Amino acid sequence: MKNSAAETLVLGLLDRWWNLDGEEHRLSPGDKAPAFSLADQNNQVFDSSFLEGKKTVLYFYPAAGSPGCSKEAADFQERIEDFIRLGYQVIGVSPDSVEKIKDFEDSQQLTFTLLSDPEFEAHKAYGAFGLKTLYGRTYRGVLRSTVIVNPDLTVKNAFYSVKATGHISMLLKEIS
Repeated sequence: MKNSAAETLVLGLLDRWWNLDGEEHRLSPGDKAPAFSLADQNNQVFDSSFLEGKKTVLYFYPAAGSPGCSKEAADFQERIEDFIRLGYQVIGVSPDSVEKIKDFEDSQQLTFTLLSDPEFEAHKAYGAFGLKTLYGRTYRGVLRSTVIVNPDLTVKNAFYSVKATGHISMLLKEIS
């Protein structure tokens, strides 16, 4: 089902409001990783400066507890030792509340950091928020994305609109 003219107009206005330059923001290799300060699953402040000096896989997911996000988190957890062996920390970021990501951590038995970004600040800064199409309808939302951050806080690589399954193996090849 296509968007009506009114829906298209509203999407255009929202696009200008969320992205004043009217363009989707994407990070590229060599870009400086945007700064952020978010709460983790234990309601502790996690500042992006904590990434300095560490190789990081920062992944953005739409909804803790949803089937796709649960599978993606389980895949990261299943391969967490491979990431650690390669010197990487894994951090997941979602718009969910601290309480929800804590429940997600517990239910999925995750051993890596999860961050709460209810205002989409980090999502937007990292290009993980934008236009999506589902069942023929276009809307704005979280784009499942992964950004590899170097110890000097530059972007090694960024992958947008990835699938919930299958991209963990690709990431491990990329960082090996």
